[in-house]
Amino acid sequence: MMGMGIGEIESNGHHRRASKPSKSPGVTIHGLAQSGDLASLQKKLAENPSLLNSTNAVMANTPLHVAAGVNSHVIVKFLLTLKSSEKVELEAKNMYGETALHLAAKNGSNEAVILLLQHGAFIEAKTNNGMTPLHLAVWFSLRVDDSSTVDTLLKYNADCNVKDNDEMTPLNHISQGSGGSNEKLLQLLQKHNEKQRKQKALKICSNAKTKMEEFEMAMSNIVGLQDLKLQLYKWAKGMIMDERRRALGLTIAPRKLPHMAFLGSPGTGKTMVARILGRLLHMVGVLPTDKVTEVQRTDLVGEFVGHTGPKTRRKIKEAEGGILFVDEAYRLIPAQKSDDKDYGLEALEEIMSVMDSGKIVVVFAGYKEPMKRVILSNEGFCRRVTKFFYFEDLNSTELAEILYLKVKNQVLEDSPIYGFKLHPFCTSKAVADLIQKETSEKQRKDMNGGLVDPLLVSARENLDLRLEFDCVDAESLVTITMEDLQAGLHLLCEN
Repeated sequence: MMGMGIGEIESNGHHRRASKPSKSPGVTIHGLAQSGDLASLQKKLAENPSLLNSTNAVMANTPLHVAAGVNSHVIVKFLLTLKSSEKVELEAKNMYGETALHLAAKNGSNEAVILLLQHGAFIEAKTNNGMTPLHLAVWFSLRVDDSSTVDTLLKYNADCNVKDNDEMTPLNHISQGSGGSNEKLLQLLQKHNEKQRKQKALKICSNAKTKMEEFEMAMSNIVGLQDLKLQLYKWAKGMIMDERRRALGLTIAPRKLPHMAFLGSPGTGKTMVARILGRLLHMVGVLPTDKVTEVQRTDLVGEFVGHTGPKTRRKIKEAEGGILFVDEAYRLIPAQKSDDKDYGLEALEEIMSVMDSGKIVVVFAGYKEPMKRVILSNEGFCRRVTKFFYFEDLNSTELAEILYLKVKNQVLEDSPIYGFKLHPFCTSKAVADLIQKETSEKQRKDMNGGLVDPLLVSARENLDLRLEFDCVDAESLVTITMEDLQAGLHLLCEN
């Protein structure tokens, strides 16, 4: 509890109500604030406006602190509404870290509390020992059997679950108090606490719909990979449900971060999905940031003894709060043993050592078969990496879908065809049939999604070649046709 100050409870246990104006007003601005002598206080401030926020020598209280502490609501109202070159500091703190609202709350100055809250006083302000006005109002109520100030703070939605420096909530303080008011006060706070929890849960319900809509929008940019989409949906829904559970005061076990492996050929979308995954996990609260730190063997492994550990740890530190995406992870474990010591295993072990820390999500990526070396190289790998997703080679229909998404979701910085569009005849089926006809299975397997950008660039170049120099039709200048796509595919196949 704070040290006792101006306007605290009198020795007989009764609270001192608003003081009547004294016939012998105090000499200082603080004395006038305590005595309630409005006329003398107005005169003193008119002579010296800088006294408005001056602090006294005893507890560093301002006039507003003093008036609030003794429930001199006339003085409080005057100070809050004063139009002067100086503005009252509503959140000024004394030596104990108390604001005027704290002083009013711990002394049961209900009228002052109402005025301060009406003028925007921060209801969750904390003292040096972490107490809010509600903590202090509870202490007052326990001592004098007057819960009016507690009731006022609750009407302004004071948080019943906020903890002080001793990890005590206002409810905890009631159980440690004494007197007949305990049960009544306990019921008052418990009722409000339940109301707050339901309000939080309802807010989470409305936010959850928005989050899931954003989630599904991001998922629509992933072509195929139904197993991965289903797992991501489970994670997203689970995190949102956990948020609702906690809002209702339920204590539940935290979820472990979902480390995983992406297995497939280059161009199947592993890196793109990792970037989307970063945004999704951040969106639903799994990760504090959406950053994805992409690394390969050369970013982790040093050339000499003692270089690999620090190099790998720097990258791990850089990735904290987000995803560490280890591309071509199989290169950390050489296919053939040599006489020279290889430090890739050391880098892998450094990464494995932080995967239980809860600070990072690790995604290992690479070809299916070579990745078996990584999986078998560390006995703890499958215990930590519990989800394996297979990125199959893309077929013509999926390549056409990716092409459509590229054209639809253009970003100036990275789109080679920003500002261009497809002709209405370039339907998804027509483009898929064209890719199937003009490319071989081997070409599609070798390039996968890497086929799309070069195809669009070549199609744009054919559009430029096809148009007349004097063309001024805006639509024609930015519309890619089936003819352009076919020419682009021919050029790719020739190379």
